[in-house]
Formats: sequence, structure tokens, C-alpha cells
Amino acid sequence: MCHQTIEKAFKAYFVKVKSETAPYTHSLSFLAKRGEFYESFTEEQKDFIDQIEPLNIEARYPSHKERLMRSLTDSKCVEIIQRTKELQQWIKVKL
Repeated sequence: MCHQTIEKAFKAYFVKVKSETAPYTHSLSFLAKRGEFYESFTEEQKDFIDQIEPLNIEARYPSHKERLMRSLTDSKCVEIIQRTKELQQWIKVKL
């Protein structure tokens, strides 16, 4: 759900910045680049976007789900949730 949280926030920010409907995509980096706000992210934020980018897509396919679940330890999940909250708050400030 972290990916979807950021995706929806990016789409809201896209609409604000571009005054048009956000493209139908799940790609966070594509949304940010097309919305012309990717370059305003820190390198840490860009790395985080790259990290959570595959979570939404891979979780949808059973063959990838097991591998994905093994890679997400409790501590990794806590970190992802915290970083999601931080990026979401950054976007809210911009809105």
C-alpha cells in the first residue's frame, strides 16, 4: 500500500502542477518526471522512489509475490512505512 499511497499523492501533485489529468500509470518516476517535479526530490527521495517502484507491480503476480515477501523483513517494512510517511508529508506541504 505504500506504493499506492505515493502514487495517489504524486497524481494529486501532478494535477496541481500541470492542471491536467494525471496519466494512467503506476510508475512513480514516470509521474514525477512527466509532472516536472522529479528534479525537486533529494537523491534520497529518488532512491526511495526506485526502491518502492516495483512493490505494486510485483505483488500482483503470484510468481513474484513469494520472492517479494521473503525480501520484506519486519524492519524493512517499518523503514518503508516511515519513509512513505515522510515523502507523503513532503508532497502535502507542496500541495
